[in-house]
Amino acid sequence: MRISVSSDMDEPVAHLLVAELRRRGHQVVPHGALSPGDDPQWAACSEAAAREVAEGAADQAVVCCWTGTGASIAANKVPGVRAALCTDAYTADGARRWNDANALALSLRLTSEPLLKEILDAWFAAEASEDAEDRQNVERVARLDLGRSTG
Repeated sequence: MRISVSSDMDEPVAHLLVAELRRRGHQVVPHGALSPGDDPQWAACSEAAAREVAEGAADQAVVCCWTGTGASIAANKVPGVRAALCTDAYTADGARRWNDANALALSLRLTSEPLLKEILDAWFAAEASEDAEDRQNVERVARLDLGRSTG
C-alpha cells in the first residue's frame, strides 16, 4: 500500500512511524520535516499528504503534529479525506470500521513506540463496515465535501 506520511517536527516517533510502515511492506511518501526541503508547517505538510489520498496518488495518509489536532484539522479540509485523530487502538479500529477513515492523525507527544504499533495493527486490520447506516453516514460526509446538506 502507498502511504503518504507527514510530520511537522523531526521527532523520533515520526521516524519510527516511517520505519514501521516500511517494515510492514508499505511504500512511504514523506512530507514536511520528514522530507528535506518540504514546508514543515503542520497545515502545509498535512494538506500535502491528504491531497495525495484525495487525488489517488496514495491509498492512505498518516499525518502527525505535536497534539495531532492541527494535522487532523488540515487533512480534513481536503475534500474526500476522512482523517481521524487516534490515541489508542480501539479508536483506530472504529475510525476505519465505522467512519471509513482514509487518514490517520497521530500525536507526536502522546504516541509511544508500543502504542504506535498497537494503533497501526488496529488501523490495518480493520475494514470499512458494509452496514447500511455506517455507509449512509460516510456518504453524508462526502456530501459535506461538496457543500451540500447532510439531511
